[in-house]
Amino acid sequence: MGNRLTIYIAIGMIVGLIVGVTLNLSLAGSPDTAKQVAGYFHLLADVFLHLIKMIIAPLVFGTLVAGIAHMHDSATLGRIGGRALAWFILAALISLTIGMVFANVLHPGEGVGLVASGADSGVDTTALNLRDFVLHVFPTSMVDAMAQNSVLQIVVFSLFIGVGLTAIGEKGQPIVTLVESLVELMLQVTAYVMRFAPFAVFGAIASVITERGLGVLLDFGKLLGSFYLALFTLWVMLALAGFTFLGKRMWSLMKHIRSPMLIAFSTASSEACYPKLLEQLDRFGVPRRISGFVLPLGYSFNLDGSMMYSAFATLFIAQAYGIPLSIGTQITILLVLMVTSKGIAAVPRASLVVVAATLSQFKLPVEGVAFILAVDHFMDMGRTMTNVIGNAIATSVVTKWEGMLEVEEPEDVPYPHAPSHTAGGGKAGLHLAPDMLNDGGRG
Repeated sequence: MGNRLTIYIAIGMIVGLIVGVTLNLSLAGSPDTAKQVAGYFHLLADVFLHLIKMIIAPLVFGTLVAGIAHMHDSATLGRIGGRALAWFILAALISLTIGMVFANVLHPGEGVGLVASGADSGVDTTALNLRDFVLHVFPTSMVDAMAQNSVLQIVVFSLFIGVGLTAIGEKGQPIVTLVESLVELMLQVTAYVMRFAPFAVFGAIASVITERGLGVLLDFGKLLGSFYLALFTLWVMLALAGFTFLGKRMWSLMKHIRSPMLIAFSTASSEACYPKLLEQLDRFGVPRRISGFVLPLGYSFNLDGSMMYSAFATLFIAQAYGIPLSIGTQITILLVLMVTSKGIAAVPRASLVVVAATLSQFKLPVEGVAFILAVDHFMDMGRTMTNVIGNAIATSVVTKWEGMLEVEEPEDVPYPHAPSHTAGGGKAGLHLAPDMLNDGGRG
């Protein structure tokens, strides 16, 4: 039932680790062969991610439009949006501050002794500037936005459609019904796709360990140890914030999002766990019109792990090159990252691009990004899982603020329908796919 996917994913991670270590040791003298074998393993993860990307655009569009349409008034929409953005800004400030504090306290870059050579970092920083980011937010074509899986553009278009449907009232009801059917259809497709998740997790772990081995974790031990200690602190802060508003149900929320967390950690992809996270928030008692609105916004503006990484990595690189930064400069960097990190969802290799752009702006060696590439995947696993935790808590807290958090559905019983809710708070309207969604089925 509900726990089955979590168990299978955990098994996939363990088997992938064992296979990866075995192959890495046996192919130690043939790095090219190891890389080729790793590529075939990663094919499993790539297929899964392609299937997930196939679902993302229609699912985000459908849940967001249906959620807004069921709110019935712009005042409710504005209030929920305002509360969500207030949480996102506060979470961003906390995330960036934790990254900066731990980089200063632990000094992970000291003693690395890198020397600036002016070499190219290999990361395109031209993709991240204020003008292009603002322009990127607004789509020229909904078809193109969906084809590119541009979540920000899909969110903007969906906002217009949802508000428009609310304005025209009963005339738009057939479209609302159609959109609700689209969501149900995509969740049924998700049920099929999620059956492949354990194999994808196995492939992703086996691939990275086969190619890089566990030795790389020792070589960059101080960096990784410091980073994960900072991440753990951020998890504690997020959990305390969640407990403040959700009380004992915070523990239940963490139990519900185990599967999305494992998928995010093993695949290092926030997209990969979005359908499962949406389903688990349904189970937890979050009305679909809230999760369908707040969660896509969170995927664009509330990537807590990625923001913490941006601050931490920027200061690590400065330390690695022996460049001292005053407190004033570091605060300026934090404020700049408060803005630039909001573009994370808009560009490829987003976190690295944000770090590279920040380094460039403050005349720090951009080539330092290349140094952390060796272990960036291992760091990406942690920051991606943190993004999922942050968005789950944010969506649940906003729901609690609205007084709409409902009784949760147990995970260990058949779950034929999702609590997708009408404006009145009842459990009518959207439904999840049948029970198979729990056996194999998306932050």
